[in-house]
Amino acid sequence: MNCPRCKDTRLELTDLRGIEVDRCVVCRGIWLDHHELDELEDKAMDQGRSKGTLTYFKRDSDIGCPKCGMGMITFNYRAHDLPIDLCEQGHGYWLDPGEDEKVLGVLRERVKDLNRSSSAEASWLRAKTVRQSKSMFSKIKDYFRR
Repeated sequence: MNCPRCKDTRLELTDLRGIEVDRCVVCRGIWLDHHELDELEDKAMDQGRSKGTLTYFKRDSDIGCPKCGMGMITFNYRAHDLPIDLCEQGHGYWLDPGEDEKVLGVLRERVKDLNRSSSAEASWLRAKTVRQSKSMFSKIKDYFRR
């Protein structure tokens, strides 16, 4: 399989955080088979957590899929200014140099946001419960009214 950017350079198998991926030795881009992007994302986020919508603002890409040769599309990864190329036939993703780190950074921020949201929700529920429960003074007053 050849690099979709360099055209004539053969992609070589390499290890990326425990995932076997194809990398171009010239431009340093990475080909991820469709399931390998999920595996990369799982390095930053628990598998059980919702990652949100993957593709935003789809448009034509300037490269073709190294597996089927069809034109790929570019999309903004999870609504961030991170353009990633995708084979619409389901073969995989092309990440330019450094985009793997950016993908992980996006998901790390998402985890922080989800944790912050969960913490805020728990605090709100505690505060709501306290406000809805009677104060100790009210309970004593009610006791003597009987």
